[in-house]
Amino acid sequence: MIYVTYFVAGIFIALSFAMLYVFYRSSNFGLFVMGLTYGCSGLLAILLGHWWPLVAGFVLVWLLKWLGLEPGSEARNEGGGMREEGKKDEG
Repeated sequence: MIYVTYFVAGIFIALSFAMLYVFYRSSNFGLFVMGLTYGCSGLLAILLGHWWPLVAGFVLVWLLKWLGLEPGSEARNEGGGMREEGKKDEG
């Protein structure tokens, strides 16, 4: 079981590096916070050798997504929906 915990923690740390790299390229603050959350929970799981930091980190990231910090949520919140290209606005 400890090897499964280490494996999932390694995936969380790799995901953290990927999110922080994308934050560096796009400057989306939500990616920064979610990347730090994944990284801290992965490191904490490795240092403690327990599975609960992984679950806590996953739940925290879902809460951050629910709050609207995921990438692309700005386009959905501002426009109210995606408009098809080529359609004219009526009004």
